[in-house]
Amino acid sequence: MKINSELIPPCGLYCGVCGILIAHRDNNQKFKEVLGGFYGVAPDEIRCRGCMSDETFVYCRICPIKACAGDRGYVGCHQCNDFPCEHINNFSYPVGKKVMLRAIPRWRDLGTEKWVEEEEQRYHCPNCGYKLFRGAKQCRNCRQPVDPD
Repeated sequence: MKINSELIPPCGLYCGVCGILIAHRDNNQKFKEVLGGFYGVAPDEIRCRGCMSDETFVYCRICPIKACAGDRGYVGCHQCNDFPCEHINNFSYPVGKKVMLRAIPRWRDLGTEKWVEEEEQRYHCPNCGYKLFRGAKQCRNCRQPVDPD
């Protein structure tokens, strides 16, 4: 598997399953409106090509976790002995915090390539196989309840 390093954020919230990236990539205006309402931004601000790309979501540009990892010379929190730290423990989105607390230990155990493969596999509907996004509660294809996080 070829890994896109722009989709590997320090925090463990793998960008390949991020709703913002998916809405931007697919130019899904309805999804952008929903996400814009959730994050309190205009739909046209729902754009990102990955946390480590040159085009990041507005909140990711000022992320203290990303800054901390960079300051310490780490690729990600999986390299840090202070995990979980106050940045993780005080993360403002509960789903994000839940995922980070699950994902970072797995990243440590598996290494980057296998961890990315596992994240990609995790975010598919168990009923129909449709690709899901982080935070999804229902499959957009078959409408079955899901909880991939």
